[in-house]
Amino acid sequence: MNGKLVTLIGGGGFLGRYMAQDLLKAGARLRIAQRDPRGAMFLRTQGGLGQTQFAAIDVTKPESIARAIDGSDAVVNLVGVLKGNFHAVQAEGAGNVARAAAAAGVGALVHVSAIGADAASSSAYGRSKAAGEEAVRATFPTATILRPSIVFGREDQFVNRFAGMIASAPVVPVLRAGTKFQPVYVDDVAKAAGRALADPEQFGGQTFELGGPDVLTMGALIRWIAQAIGRTPNIIEIPDIAGALIARAGFLPGAPITMDQWKMLQSDNVVTGADGLAAFGITPTPLDAVAPAWLVRYRRQGRFGVVTDGA
Repeated sequence: MNGKLVTLIGGGGFLGRYMAQDLLKAGARLRIAQRDPRGAMFLRTQGGLGQTQFAAIDVTKPESIARAIDGSDAVVNLVGVLKGNFHAVQAEGAGNVARAAAAAGVGALVHVSAIGADAASSSAYGRSKAAGEEAVRATFPTATILRPSIVFGREDQFVNRFAGMIASAPVVPVLRAGTKFQPVYVDDVAKAAGRALADPEQFGGQTFELGGPDVLTMGALIRWIAQAIGRTPNIIEIPDIAGALIARAGFLPGAPITMDQWKMLQSDNVVTGADGLAAFGITPTPLDAVAPAWLVRYRRQGRFGVVTDGA
């Protein structure tokens, strides 16, 4: 990737920042394109002088995407939303990116989708992800599509969200406690995307599901987080009939939940085929190998808190 110009659509986000760091180390030039580039300016210090550019885009406006992609050797679409107009962003937006990449003669395109992308999904999120994949394949058939499970890392909004709930409440209600997840480390996903960009002949035109080495139920994950931060809350597994009412109301104590998120929880979020990370030569990182290093901030005394006695 040395010297190549890579445009990261949504590059200032959680996964994007890890991709940016890996690509900058490899000598790539980056163009970080997102709705508000000011939110990604922290990446300027990660590379050399002039190695990082910034562009304002809106994935629902094709002309802004075309301008951002112009002159690029490779493109990664990292844009996704958990609420709002799923179809406009994750379906139509994905198609806009793929069409612009094809028109610009880009050599490699990586599209980040998600496990759960399914045209028949009861969730609008899942249907929009599937529609996005279809739009990408129709316009840029040699694109590499990555479908990660829940992505965890220091800045994530999943493990940290539950750690915050556990740290702030003596009682933690758990919806869909039996739903399974296969959390995958953000840096592993970033490396997979980088390798797909570097070798489109080997990885292009394929879809890879990415999961970590651990498969955990929602209930087991909550209990693991509690143990990791030395907390002993009363964990209550909510029956589905009550869970549906909570989702309809739009609020779980400590965190909001939408009906669409409730629908997503009806299906396991695990790799169903071959191990995608293995295809890229990546050994998946276990949750307990890295997460405790940042979860210390949720202990009562921070990093000096005692984990074994619930303090």
